[in-house]
Amino acid sequence: MTNYIEEIRGILAAARQKAYTAVNAAMVEAYWLIGKRIVEQEQHGEERAVYGEGILKELSKALTTEFGKGFSYSNLRNFRQFYLTYRDNEICYTLCSKLTWSHNRLIMRVENEAARGFYLNEAAEQNWSVRTLERNINTFYYHRLLSSNDKAINQVDSKILETQIPEDFIKDPYIFEFLNIAQPATANESEIETALIENLQQFLLELGKGFSFIGRQFRISTEIDHFYIDLVFYNYLLKCFVLIDLKAGKLTHQHVGQMDMYRRMFDDLKKPEGDNPTIGIILCTEKSETVVKYSVINDNPRLFATKYMPYLPTEEELIAEIEREKLKLNLFNS
Repeated sequence: MTNYIEEIRGILAAARQKAYTAVNAAMVEAYWLIGKRIVEQEQHGEERAVYGEGILKELSKALTTEFGKGFSYSNLRNFRQFYLTYRDNEICYTLCSKLTWSHNRLIMRVENEAARGFYLNEAAEQNWSVRTLERNINTFYYHRLLSSNDKAINQVDSKILETQIPEDFIKDPYIFEFLNIAQPATANESEIETALIENLQQFLLELGKGFSFIGRQFRISTEIDHFYIDLVFYNYLLKCFVLIDLKAGKLTHQHVGQMDMYRRMFDDLKKPEGDNPTIGIILCTEKSETVVKYSVINDNPRLFATKYMPYLPTEEELIAEIEREKLKLNLFNS
């Protein structure tokens, strides 16, 4: 009887979800069509700004009287901007309609067209909540991915696993503002590690898609020695283990050598047959491009050194940080 009841509940839950999805898609499409009609009407006005304001106020009054809340002057301006942002109806029907209006309202305010496309794809594909989307936009998720590999991010559907390469998953810098560490940051590596584990859900969201947590201070042993890796994850999209070493300081060649050894040991002792080679990431508070260029990192596509920031920088600070890292990379590669 219990299984029977659970099956009925499952049927009803699935039906409600389908209904919600259908209604949401219809409303998003309706807002796009309203925006399109507003723009078409405005184009008949001789003095567009004054004329547009007038018809929006008139329309808001009429729609609110008949349909209730949700059609304020500011919302109608949003509908108009929604259409102006995505004039191609194919984008509206294939991507925007998969997301809620709250998602779309955030994304359409992103100025960079490539970044907008990225957020549309990822939010729909990864089922980002509105809160997660807002955080990723505010912390320049797209630009941090872009700065880590200095190339256009692959927009191909991530279900096609052959297109996935490690560089598309590595950010620089990582932002751990959810740890609420006061500035100036004085926490040591152990304290940062503990705080990340205590906020594991947010940490996984910051790492990106495909990550699952395996262990902390993960022991790997040979016949005569034991070694402990700070954090171990598995990425099911890349089909490999990901090792993370935390360093509260500047990157050194000793850090690189240690991670390279861990990665090789993990491949030899833990990697299942058929998996891809293990990835090693050194998270430090300050990178050294000299070490990056003249160490095995430069020749090993499975080894990375990136910066982490235990606080949320201002928009100006974050942009400056990204541009600084790009400049360093260009100088050392020239």
